[in-house]
Amino acid sequence: MRTLLLLYFCFGWIYTAFAQSRPIRTDEYDRAKTFTVKDLDNDTYVKFNNAYVLDRYEMRKPYIITGDDGLKKRIDLYRLVAKDSMMDIGTVIFYTNEKGTLYTAVLPLFNSNPEIWNKYFEDIHAIDKVEKNYVLKLSYVLSREFSFQLYKSMNAGKDVKAEGATYGTDICFPGDEQVTLADGSQKTLKNILPGDKIISLDAVTHTTSIMKVKELVVHQPANYAITQLLAVHVVANDTQDAHVVSISGKILQATPNHPIQTSAGKKKMGEVRDGEELLCIDEQSKQVLTYVVVNKTEKANGTQPVYNIVAEGEGTFIMNSMMVLQK
Repeated sequence: MRTLLLLYFCFGWIYTAFAQSRPIRTDEYDRAKTFTVKDLDNDTYVKFNNAYVLDRYEMRKPYIITGDDGLKKRIDLYRLVAKDSMMDIGTVIFYTNEKGTLYTAVLPLFNSNPEIWNKYFEDIHAIDKVEKNYVLKLSYVLSREFSFQLYKSMNAGKDVKAEGATYGTDICFPGDEQVTLADGSQKTLKNILPGDKIISLDAVTHTTSIMKVKELVVHQPANYAITQLLAVHVVANDTQDAHVVSISGKILQATPNHPIQTSAGKKKMGEVRDGEELLCIDEQSKQVLTYVVVNKTEKANGTQPVYNIVAEGEGTFIMNSMMVLQK
């Protein structure tokens, strides 16, 4: 009987959730991007043309996010509601930078048309080109508030493994990744030379040592599958008026079979899960910090050569400030 009651309430909750929402239409998506809220501090319920309502999401406080550059950004979330049916059709995201410039994005519901997800994906990456690390900061907020929709948005609603990528035995990195040298500077991977001295990090003691590069292996160009990990280090503090967040992000790209050390042990890049921890070196403080994976994508990245370092010994090395293993 208890099982039947539990199933009843579960199905009732699912039915209610879908009954109170519907997918957003393309014209509504375009219109919602023009909506503005005059006073983000005080306006929690705003009507537009007697057809739509912006309702502050869960009455959440704004997120005040400081990145590696020390600049503060503000993110406010509002439910987008169709007034005729009072159904949720999406979420409007207001992002205000340190100069007061406002960027607006509309996050569709998870069951929206793939074409609308593609528009959203294009919109946020267009903003990211002019507002540095916009997607990183947005990803942190959405990972806390809408983890499933974040996953779909970052992949543009696609099955990313269905793009005809090359999955082979080559264990490598794209050539534009950055290798940390012995003096703390970085050098583009494809320009690494035999004899270059690079930093190696001990995963247990967090001490560093120096290794000498023996060889840079170059694999023939192909449309390789590339796994990308987005990891963040966050220091958060809730005040009376806002969620105050200091966030630093790292992105690492490699073929899915390249080994990496995580909090769950040695894994292939393609097997790393959200929530696992990686060791990174902070560029400013030079401290070894723990970063948490918040997003993983895997897709064909276009025809290109891939590279791998062979160094003396079997130590780790630092790629894009993250600790990786030699193959």
